[in-house]
Amino acid sequence: MLDGYIICGTPRTGSTLLCGLLASTKTAGDPHSFYRRQDMAEWAEEWHLPHPETMNAHEFDVAYLQAAISAGKGQTDVFGLRLMRENLDELSAILDRIFPGLPSDKARFEKAFGRVLYIHLSRENKLAQAVSLIKAEQTGLWHVAPDGTEIERVAPPQEPRYDFERIRHELAELEAYDAAWNAWFAEQGIVPLRIGYERLSANSAATLASICEALGAPPPNAADVKPGVAKLSDATSLDWMRRYDLDAAV
Repeated sequence: MLDGYIICGTPRTGSTLLCGLLASTKTAGDPHSFYRRQDMAEWAEEWHLPHPETMNAHEFDVAYLQAAISAGKGQTDVFGLRLMRENLDELSAILDRIFPGLPSDKARFEKAFGRVLYIHLSRENKLAQAVSLIKAEQTGLWHVAPDGTEIERVAPPQEPRYDFERIRHELAELEAYDAAWNAWFAEQGIVPLRIGYERLSANSAATLASICEALGAPPPNAADVKPGVAKLSDATSLDWMRRYDLDAAV
């Protein structure tokens, strides 16, 4: 069995769905975005780490890493981490401070986390991904349960507004992030396990089984695999995509 895995993703690729599925196995860790800079202070507080001002930066980095590994295992033998491309360089810099002199990001990650499976989570339909991201940002609603119950809302409800330029910007940025992951894999000599949002959302059980197999972890019973989040795509999403294609063709 491998020691852990890193879900290498971009926003709105189904990473919350995948993290929940992996945690539900009770054998494949409890992955979260422990190194998302906006959330690190909150994680440190949850783990009851000493305040950064009470220790030097190196001591805090080491304490945070140890706590993240413990949390990412979730009472299992496998560590899980969700990592967005925008946070990759920052994590590598932190690990370089803890383990100086190593020749590559891969070497730093494996020094910290052991033998790691890299899972590249991407979405083939980048326009749908951009629309999903913008709608979430505008409405404040990021995730709902299969029964429609809100799971994650970060702002009061607002009506979504079609914005061609914003969609075009997000589309270009998401494509750039995906390309940057692929360039990094090639640079580091990593062959990732590639998981597509489309397959993950259509057949969660088969996708989860393939990851468990790659990890060497026991696969769950397919009948027990129950996605914890539902798609937010709706008629508005489809309308925006249609309008964008028309506007882009002008």
